[in-house]
Amino acid sequence: MPCFVILEHDHPFLHWDLMLETGDVLRTWRLLEAPEPGKTIAAEALGDHRRMYLDYEGPVSGGRGRVKRWDAGSFEWTKDQLNQVVIRLAGQRLRGAATLKLGDRGKWAFQLQ
Repeated sequence: MPCFVILEHDHPFLHWDLMLETGDVLRTWRLLEAPEPGKTIAAEALGDHRRMYLDYEGPVSGGRGRVKRWDAGSFEWTKDQLNQVVIRLAGQRLRGAATLKLGDRGKWAFQLQ
């Protein structure tokens, strides 16, 4: 099963990077709040990241702050469409179905069931 990681990142403001292993890269979304079950959280799609972030904690190059692992584990794809991603997480903190959905105004939202 593919792996995921959520990194707490302090630059340019405190947020959480959700990274999903997809082949040789990590598809990434910035979550504007710490994830918790039942809460809808604003999210932003970011560019793909290197797989090294699955196991990395520490300073980010270019003076872009520090990252610390908040959660990690495996996941499975339930749905992967242009405007909606549904996954089943099996992490240390988070377990269950999670949805990333692109809204009408081009804004993403993340929700863990």
